Parts: sequence; C-alpha cells; structure tokens
Amino acid sequence: MPECRNKKNIQTIDECQDPAWLTKDFLQEKLRIYFKDPNLEIISMDLTPAIPKGENFGGILTRVSVEYMMRGDHEPRTGSYVVKCSFEGDEFAAEKMEPYDIYNREMEIYQNIIPKLNALLKEIGDTDKMFPETIAVEFDRCAIVFEDLTALQYSMCDRTKGLDMEHAKFCLRKLAKMHATSAVLNERQPGIFKSYDRGMFNRHTNSYSPLYVGLLDACGKMVSQWDDFKEYGEKLLALKPKLMEYGKQVFDVNDDHVNVLAHGDFWINNAMFKEGPNEHPDDIILIDFQYSCWGSPAIDLHYFFHSSLREEIRMHQQDELFQYYYDIFAGTLKALRFKAKIPSLHQFLLHMTEKSFYAFTTGCLVQVVHQTDHVDADFHALMGEDERAMKFKKEIFENERTQKNLKRLLPMFDRKGLLDHRD
Repeated sequence: MPECRNKKNIQTIDECQDPAWLTKDFLQEKLRIYFKDPNLEIISMDLTPAIPKGENFGGILTRVSVEYMMRGDHEPRTGSYVVKCSFEGDEFAAEKMEPYDIYNREMEIYQNIIPKLNALLKEIGDTDKMFPETIAVEFDRCAIVFEDLTALQYSMCDRTKGLDMEHAKFCLRKLAKMHATSAVLNERQPGIFKSYDRGMFNRHTNSYSPLYVGLLDACGKMVSQWDDFKEYGEKLLALKPKLMEYGKQVFDVNDDHVNVLAHGDFWINNAMFKEGPNEHPDDIILIDFQYSCWGSPAIDLHYFFHSSLREEIRMHQQDELFQYYYDIFAGTLKALRFKAKIPSLHQFLLHMTEKSFYAFTTGCLVQVVHQTDHVDADFHALMGEDERAMKFKKEIFENERTQKNLKRLLPMFDRKGLLDHRD
C-alpha cells in the first residue's frame, strides 16, 4: 500500500491552498481515468479555497471548477471538484497528529474500503448513496479528489442548533448501513481492518491527552464553584488520572460484541445534507474518515447523540433513535447473510451501556469545543498546556449554554456511575 508518511509529501498550509502540482494536466489525467475517456480535454480551470484557513485541522480543501469536453461533445461541460490534501500547519500540530496516521487512513478508506462497502449494498439492491464520489486518490501528493457536494446542493446544518429527529434519523440510517456492511466485509475478508486501531483514544498514544484532561480539569474546577454541584466537581477532578484509560477501554475491541468500522468522528459537521421543501432532508452524505477505527458501534452512537442532537431529543428520545439505528443495522446484516450472531436489541443496548463512558466524555467535554465560537479556538489552544491554552479551556466553560447543559447532564451521568473510579 502506498503511503504519504514521508515529510516531503505533506504540504504547508499555503502550498496546499495553492498547490503547484494541482495543474490542468494533473486534473485532466485524473478525469480521463475516472470518465474512461482518453480524449477528455479541460478548457478552463479555476481554484478557490473551499474552507478558510483555521477552519479545519486535518487538511486543506480546495475547490476546483472546470470546463471540459469529452468525446463526441458539441458543447463544453462544467464540473466542480474538491481536492483535500494534508498539511503541516506547524511542528506542534504535526507532532500531535502524527501518531494517528490520519492521512494514510483516510486515503486507504476512500481507495480500498468505500468501494467494497458500496458493492455490498448493491449486492442486496440498496442504491443509497453513502459517500462522496471519489475521482482520484493520489498517495504521491497525499491528496484526494472528490465530487463537490456543494455543487449538488448539499450543505452543513448549524452545529450550534443541533439536529431534529428527522435529520438525526437520516444520519443514523446511513451510519447503520456503513457499520453493517463493514462487519460483513470483515467477515468475508478477515483481517482487512486489523490495522484500524488508532481512534481518538487508542493504545498507541496519549498524544491528545492535553485536550481531554485539560477540558476535564477546566470543567471540574468550574463545576466545583456552583452551589449544590461541589460533589460533582470533586468527582470530575478525581477522574483526571483515569480519563485516558477509561476512554481507551471504550475503543478496545470486545470480541463478544459485534464490531464495525466506526466513523470515529461522527457528528453534525461530518455529514452533508441536501434539504427538500420546508427544511425536510432529502439526503445526507457521510464525510471525513481520518479517525475511523475498528470497534464498537457505540463509539459513533454515543458521540453522535451527545454532540449533534437538539437538547430535548438528547435528553428524552435516545431510546427511539437507538431502536431506529438497530433495526436498520440488524436488517442490513441479515440481508447480507451475516454469519455471526446478531445481538438482540436488548443485548445491543447492554453493549452500548458498557461503552457509555464515551457519552460522558462527549457530552461534558467534546461538545463544549464543538459549540464554541471563542476567538482563540485553534489547534494550539485545544492541544496545548501553556497559559494561553489553559485560559482558553477555562473560558469556553463560561458559556451560559454549556453550563446549562452540564447541570442537566452531570446528575444523569453520576447516577449511571460514570463519574466514579472503577478500581
């Protein structure tokens, strides 16, 4: 398998937003291969940043608009594509992300895994579009060329508002099919996901511990100052030495559970929605697989429920969403003649409970980052341990909405024993 591990293949931000290698000849060659037309010719090409600097820590996106002619055409066609390439924003960011191998992981998924998952759905006559169409995967450039979903009227939902039930179910339908097809693929090709063991928490690195432990520290200190919440604050601060280990236990593979290729970062910003009339969704597409890993479906479900739902749905309708996901997941496994035992809904929910520490981690820590509009939000503020980073983590917990959520969630998680030491 080709890799882009070599430093020379990883771009700086400026190089990637205006890459010298992204030329007419480069894209023309890729489009000729994709469309199976050696006579395809690009007439014009325009490059613009798809996302401003600072909005994405895992790569840079460049939008490419082209006019081209194919064999037999009398009029030029138009196309819009997005090129995602890796970058080293600086040595600090590169050092923190390197153990996760996110660039090779995502390129391998788009080149080798997604086509096989799509083929399994076709096998049972399911034509649901799950992922963006991949034009080319370029290991030499550490880059992926996709269709431009915005040109197809897909867009992101507002992360600060969260998803209603209809949008949430669209997401869960696609997620359930991705999970089910990956379980079947692993059964038919044993070991295909053996190296997929570097999720957000993993046994290889504690690189992101300044983020998680720093957030827990800021949260615990804030909560300790509230009337009637001092006990919760003390429990949060006492969890600091165990936080990373408990997180890793969520990501550890349990062989007596049904395991899947988890998206690994499944929240509202990693889905693109096509809206129909009156704000009803017509479709969603799953994007961004840099932290995908082999493990429990609970990794994605707890993360999604506690990062992306409207508050009233998160608090009162999770059972309905678990059952909705399960019915599609189990139904797809059965349709594909999955040979291993499919857990009952009751067994599945017990498996989810075993991994529910991730609900606490997401709901009380990660969601605070997802929803912040703090002007100092950047990779250094998130992952650093200096005075500026500590100040940032403290200030994002001063948000009124964040504090309101914590006052609802902490008693609930405490009643489940998630704030306690286990040894």
